[in-house]
Amino acid sequence: MPAEKNSTDGITRVDLAELLALRARAGKPGSARTHARTPLAGGHVSALRGRGMDYAESRVYQAGDDARNIDWRRTARSGKWHTKLFEAERERSLLLLIDTHATMRFGTRVRYKSVAAARAAAWLAWTCVRGGDRVGALAFGAVRDAADPHAGARGALNTLGALARWDAAASAGADAAEPLSAAIARAQRLIAAGNRVWVLSDGWCTDPNATAALVRLARHAEVRVVIMVDALEREPAPKGAYVFETTADRRVVDLVGAEARAGFRDELARGWRGLASACDTAGVAWTTLSTDDEPDLALAPFLRRRSARA
Repeated sequence: MPAEKNSTDGITRVDLAELLALRARAGKPGSARTHARTPLAGGHVSALRGRGMDYAESRVYQAGDDARNIDWRRTARSGKWHTKLFEAERERSLLLLIDTHATMRFGTRVRYKSVAAARAAAWLAWTCVRGGDRVGALAFGAVRDAADPHAGARGALNTLGALARWDAAASAGADAAEPLSAAIARAQRLIAAGNRVWVLSDGWCTDPNATAALVRLARHAEVRVVIMVDALEREPAPKGAYVFETTADRRVVDLVGAEARAGFRDELARGWRGLASACDTAGVAWTTLSTDDEPDLALAPFLRRRSARA
């Protein structure tokens, strides 16, 4: 397990410079967008605030259509006047729910779960603003705060700064439990219908009401969950005696026998398995992210996967 440090080392503490550097690894978002078709006619203005207009199809010209949008090729081939239809993209926002409970400050491979979550959130922020979306974040658990959604570099930088601040505050302060259902209820008040919500948590905050909360949220937003896991939470540890130390306690755990090692793994896995089960019941897409995973490699396929609502 990484030794506890006071600096922003990127192992036990979030390193803002590292989050900024993830911009170079941002990819193009792959989830489907919502569109509305409009002929851009002079007297018919779309109510959507599109960032751009993409060609959709052509149809027979109707009175009132803008002559500038006549499809000359289709008109020449068919002998009938045709006008082009375009798609206006809706402005979308991504809200990142960041777990700041003390259980996130644990890791035996490369970095703490809290640092891995911040790196994943940063990569998602850079990727989504690159695609033209707004991005914001909400912290729950030891820290309860929010970063308002913004577009472009401003949105990413605002989110990254919040991630670094929240990590420092969570590390320095006392832990305060907040059920996942309560965090989701707070998040639901901040989002508009059709937007995206990504939850990054190790699952220990999952409560009996979490499934119902996820169901309610998924009715109005595209919801995805990234469950932070450590190697010891997925596979039995190698034989040996292990020292676990916190600021308040130091324990030596004897994991020589196979039964002891399996039982220890199952105990540590209760958090992520509970959240995975809640997601399955709620019909919400989820994936795991290990503390030694790189977010661009691990999350890109999950980001591109179409949701059931898309």
